Order: sequence, then C-alpha cells, then structure tokens
Amino acid sequence: MKTGLEYMESLRKRNIKVYVKGQLLKSQEVIDHPFIRGHVNSAAMTYELAHDPVAEDLVTATSHLTGKKINRFTHIHQSKEDLIKKVKMLRMISQRTGTCYQRCVGFDALNAVYCTTYEMDQKLGTGYHERIKKYVEYIQENDIMVAGAMTDPKGDRSLRPGQQADPDMFVHVVERNDKGIVVRGAKAHMTGMVNSHEMLIMPTMSMVAEDKDYAVSCAIPVDAPGVLHIFGRQTNDDRKCEGEIDQGNAQFGIVGGECLTVLENVFVPWEKVFMCGETDFAGMMVGRFASYHRQNYGGCKGGVSDIVIGAAAVMADYSGYGKATHIKDKINEMIHLTETLYACSIACSSEGKQTASGSYFVDPLLANVGKHNVTRLIYDIDRIAQDIGGGLTATLPSESDLRNPEIGKYVEKYFKGVATVPTEDRMRIARLLENMTGGTALVESMHGAGSPQAQKIMYSKLSNLEHKKRAAMALAGIKLKEAE
Repeated sequence: MKTGLEYMESLRKRNIKVYVKGQLLKSQEVIDHPFIRGHVNSAAMTYELAHDPVAEDLVTATSHLTGKKINRFTHIHQSKEDLIKKVKMLRMISQRTGTCYQRCVGFDALNAVYCTTYEMDQKLGTGYHERIKKYVEYIQENDIMVAGAMTDPKGDRSLRPGQQADPDMFVHVVERNDKGIVVRGAKAHMTGMVNSHEMLIMPTMSMVAEDKDYAVSCAIPVDAPGVLHIFGRQTNDDRKCEGEIDQGNAQFGIVGGECLTVLENVFVPWEKVFMCGETDFAGMMVGRFASYHRQNYGGCKGGVSDIVIGAAAVMADYSGYGKATHIKDKINEMIHLTETLYACSIACSSEGKQTASGSYFVDPLLANVGKHNVTRLIYDIDRIAQDIGGGLTATLPSESDLRNPEIGKYVEKYFKGVATVPTEDRMRIARLLENMTGGTALVESMHGAGSPQAQKIMYSKLSNLEHKKRAAMALAGIKLKEAE
C-alpha cells in the first residue's frame, strides 16, 4: 500500500495532458498547480490513513483474490460489514478533509463492473469476468487510484446514442481488431481524473441493439495516447492563487477537481475490455454503479456536514451569539438532518445482499432514497449555516486587505467579534463557511451520482407500489380478483 507521499510521487511519473484555462500544463507540474494541489492533498489522505493505526481498520481490507492487506478503495465488497465500513470510512475521511477525496467513483466502478461481468459471462459465455479479476488484482497490488468514468456529454437528450448528429456525444467503439478496440468520444464532470492513474469507462445509460458500439466498458491509463483533460472552473477558484485565508479550505480545496476527458481514437487491448457490444447488460452495469455510488453520500456528505456544523457553531461563538436559544435550535436541526443522511447510507449497506459473483451489493431502493435526500437536505443544512454565519461570510474584504499596512488596521478593528478572538481567526472560519456552503459544493450535492430525477425513476421502480395498493385494499375489506 502506498503512502500519501508515494501516491504524489507516482503522479509525477505520468505523461498526462491537462489544460487549465486554455494552457497546457507540464506533465510533472500538474499536481502542483494551485487549482489542482488541494485535490491531490485530499486524495493523498486516502493513502495516508491506511497506515494510521487509528484508521486502518476502516481504510484497509483483506483481498479476496490474494489474501493480502490492501487499501479499502481497491477492495471488492465481500460482506455487509464491508459495505458498512465503507460508509463509516467515508464519513471519517470527510471529517479530516472537509471535501471530496475523489477515490470513491473508481471504487464503485470496480465493484459494479466486477459483479456485472460475472452475470454477463454466465448468460452469454463471454470471458470478461476473468479479465476484471486480473485487473482488480493489478489495482490492488499497485494501490492504483482509478477514476470512474460513466457520464457522457449526451448532446441532444431527446435522442439515443446512435441517433445523435455527432456520434462522439457518447463514448463508442470505432474499431475492433485482434489486438483490441479503439474508442472515441468524451467523459464529462470527471471527478479526480487529473490526479488518478487509470480510468474505468462504463456506459452511461441502458442501451438498445442499435447502440451496440456504445455499450463499452474498458480501462485506460489517464495518460494514454489520444487522451487529454480540460480542467473545469470552480467557484472562486482564482483565490487558490492568492492568500490562504480567502481559500477557506486551503489544504484540501472544494469538491473533487472535475474535468472533461477527451478520447481521440484511443487504443485499448482486449485484456482491459470488460464490455463490448453487450447492450442487454449496459443497464445492469449503470444501475449497479449508480446504487453503489449513491450509497456513499450519507457517509461523505455526513462528514462534510459535520464540518459545516462545527464551523457554524464556531462562527456563532466568535460573534458572541453562540449561547442564544435560536442558534442552539438551528444547530440541532443541522445535526438531525446530517444524521438522517448518514442513517440511509448505513441502512442500504446493512440491507445489502450477495450477488451471483460472490460480492455484495447495497439495497438499491434505500441507496437511491439516501442520495435523493442529499439533493434536498444539504441545501437545508447549508442554508441554516449561512443564516448562522451572517452576511460576513459573503462580504469580507480579502486577506490582502488584512495584511495591507495602511488599511489592515481597519479590517482588524471592524471585523472583530468577541474581544478575545483574533479577527484573523474569525475571518478564517467565515471563509471556510463560504467555501463549503456555496457554488460548486451545492451543485455537486445536487448532480453528483446522478440528478434527482434519476433517483426518482429508480425508487419508483423499486418501491413495489402494487403491493402497497393490495395491502391497503385488503385492510379496507376490498376483495381482490384473482388477476390482481
């Protein structure tokens, strides 16, 4: 297992193409760019904590393939306990970083592809499962960070992949030969891609026979020939080039460092291909991945919300109203909402079941309900935090003003709260609140792991409404017909 430092050094060995604000970065300097450095630091925490005696029970596991001790982010779930430990691990790391550490998407992709390929092979006689087992072993042995790559640009949402005016709106196979395949297209909103080692491509939706070329899953190094990454903007990201205070969470940054990953005729050898044209199983792979990923949100957002609650409480204390009854009530409401999110993630893990492959899968109904809660309750948590924080969190002058020899005394004087608390400390907690409760962080809570409508579709299918109707009719004394 790599340490955090070894992870960082391994990234410097890549020959990756990353563009930031129109400029191509030098490959070895990508992880040092101010826009990217915090995301690297947060991902490094997933490596470092595996060597921490206090955290290792959650952050490590035993490989079912080799029997070796491995980082849990490379593990294939073997029990309900594994599913529960995953959620507890995510909350714990979020409490350490206050942000996304990007490794979950690849973790979930590995598990989704693993159990789907087994069932695909059983029905179709393909040999994909042995390939993914070998790939997982490689990932575990080298402690590789994998970026899960599902979301396509999609183009015209009213049209299927094969109907698009531009076929590249969905990743697709453009060539097959005896050595492998060639893929083309792009993957959007790619969390942690620029500081990963490999990407695991998956289809983004259910497919029909006409979409055969788009039903593809494969693994590609992030620096493979034909791959380039265009780094996305984030709220207030230029502050990362300025002082530490104005960044809020200077060490770990905001959310996950997303990018657009472009695939220009990229070759993939057959041993790294896990689906190629099997349209009947595209929906299963998408559903498995989505549920695994939605499982996470009560854990990671629970941990992030713990920090938001703490920051709001500190801001109230620094401002002199921490003991007010209405502030205590608001903080209690934030705690209630946070634990509600966490409870759903623990529940869907506890109700998990073994798949045909032997690995364990979450309860998809509860996983989708949990993520849908996040799209609502995080907004309530952050709204209350902003209420407690006050207008100061949005109107503070800059750190440069505080340091300025002429006007710094005025910033120091007029932004002071409680006399015993340094103005700089009050500014720091205000900026952290601003950073964590606005802009990019909220959008990610809404659309990460799928937009709200996607969860509604899933839990409407899984909730067994007909059973509920029959139960109500029986209690009402309505005799059911045989057909019902």
